[in-house]
Amino acid sequence: QVQLVESGGGLVQAGGSLRLSCAASGGTFSRYAMGWFRQAPGKERELVAAISWSGGRTYYADSVKGRFANSRDNAKNTVSLQMNNLKPEDTAVYYCAAKRTTGSIVVVTSEQYDYWGQGTGVTVSS
Repeated sequence: QVQLVESGGGLVQAGGSLRLSCAASGGTFSRYAMGWFRQAPGKERELVAAISWSGGRTYYADSVKGRFANSRDNAKNTVSLQMNNLKPEDTAVYYCAAKRTTGSIVVVTSEQYDYWGQGTGVTVSS
């Protein structure tokens, strides 16, 4: 059983930056693909970024390409999402998720993920 705990959310002005972190425990972190999802009020959950277990493969939603950067530190069992040039439309609850994979692949559908964190809120004011 893998436990995921997100941190780093908060209130920021448009154009600002935040760094979200997700700490994992209870599993072999280096064998899990990780994803960051977000859900805004009244909207469906959407994938923001994903990273393979090695960190060598990444995926970004078009809406965040060039602004967000996903990274992981397998020695520390953490994955991070650096968010720059934030926009009001980035306001949402952000979740990290984990999926054990047999290869170094990115996982892009929420239904495939096995474990989820409790979420951390990000509010971007205009």
